[in-house]
Amino acid sequence: MIGTGTIDPGREIDWGKTSRDYAKYRPGPPESFYKKLLSLDVGLENQKILDLGTGTGVLARQFAKQGCEVIGTDISDEQVNMADSLANDEGLNIDFFKSAAEDIHFPDNSFDVITANQCFLYFDKDKISKILKRILKPGGVFVTSHFSWMPFLDETAKASEELILKHNPSWTAHSYKGDIPPIHGGLEQYFDLKGFFYYDEAIPFTRETWKGRIRACRGVGASLSEEAVKQFDSEHDELLKEITFEDFTIIHRLDAHIMVSK
Repeated sequence: MIGTGTIDPGREIDWGKTSRDYAKYRPGPPESFYKKLLSLDVGLENQKILDLGTGTGVLARQFAKQGCEVIGTDISDEQVNMADSLANDEGLNIDFFKSAAEDIHFPDNSFDVITANQCFLYFDKDKISKILKRILKPGGVFVTSHFSWMPFLDETAKASEELILKHNPSWTAHSYKGDIPPIHGGLEQYFDLKGFFYYDEAIPFTRETWKGRIRACRGVGASLSEEAVKQFDSEHDELLKEITFEDFTIIHRLDAHIMVSK
């Protein structure tokens, strides 16, 4: 795994600190996302899927509901425990365990699908790619995906980002323009692109759920102190009262790249 201090210089990122907000307020991709994956033969019943950087198990739990056999890994104890708790609440049988993506150990040809949603930037591309090529079954696919708000298309998202930067100038995930490369840099030497998609969708929020969603992001809950998060949240609450109604939507861009080993 790439050192978190190189992602947002000077800030250590601890997703475990966000687990409660992450589970409650950070929505997974909408139904449309999984339908598009199904059209590309990802998430089919009885597929064996490994979800890397699973967080609270958002993708893993949805794939399990679709009849897949799923394993989820994450580097955070708190995230793994939350994912396991949520899966148990939903009556889902998923094996979650703590591990950095680069430290996973599975036999050759173990998985039909391996996914990495909103997390591949944290991985050592060369190291993880060699592992994935080995543990994917012949014809198996590696899927990277993202579910990101669009500050240049959505004024509320833009205003929230500006407030995050006021409290955490080191945060580098701001100002996403929505550019989707044909394949992520560094992966072309290991994988060929089988298919990809991207599209925009307006995701519903309330002031309370958007505040929670922002607290659960890397620039706030995963890196600021508890006191700093409270101060940010108070200012964010006042901001949202000025610029939004109680119910609103935030434009998000979703993308997925489906790749096969060379």
